Amino acid sequence: MPGTLYGLGVGPGDPELITVKAFRKLKESHVIAYPQKRRGNKSYAHQIVDVYLQPDEQERLGLVFPMTKDPKILEREWGKTVQRVYEKLAQGKDVAFVTEGDPLLYSTFIHLMKLMKQQHPDVVIKTVPGISSVNGAASRLGIPLAEGDEQVVIVPATADETAMKHVIENHDCVIFLKVAKVMDKLLNILKELDLVEKASVVTKVTSEEEVIWPIEELERAELEYLSLMVVRK
Repeated sequence: MPGTLYGLGVGPGDPELITVKAFRKLKESHVIAYPQKRRGNKSYAHQIVDVYLQPDEQERLGLVFPMTKDPKILEREWGKTVQRVYEKLAQGKDVAFVTEGDPLLYSTFIHLMKLMKQQHPDVVIKTVPGISSVNGAASRLGIPLAEGDEQVVIVPATADETAMKHVIENHDCVIFLKVAKVMDKLLNILKELDLVEKASVVTKVTSEEEVIWPIEELERAELEYLSLMVVRK
């Protein structure tokens, strides 16, 4: 009987924002799996839970995920990743895959879960929800995301200015994820709609490295990958 694969949401950055259930599963699981950077540095999710892990307490499984759109490379590398996780599960070990935020909201765990179901349907897969960066940002910025009949939407920021403008125009509150590479486009849209003062940007929210950006600094800022924008009309 294979072990259980858990997707653990460990929150947006502050280790104290991990749920009691996620903490318990973190301690109970035989193997802790996490995204690993190729250069060996700890991933963001690993950093969040590191304060709760003892060096020799549990087995660690660092997984390198391919950062490419080449379908052949993706299929090959993801196949290796799924197999590495299954090897542990086949030994009867429970594997807890830690992911920042929530495991079912724009998470690497989603694809791992899908492939595991396809290739090894005998594996039981469970998730523990976590506080997302969206919730963390609302709390840190003091911005209510929605009330009453208001509409709120969460979207990845893209190079499609028309689409992003349409989203802002048609919703009361928009959270754009991964804004670093398209900040210039977002600022152009906000200026056009006269909404610059309604936008807030935060990097690595709730963590010790958190930065809440003054709007006037965004045009020349070098944002990190884990940055989001809240536009509350």
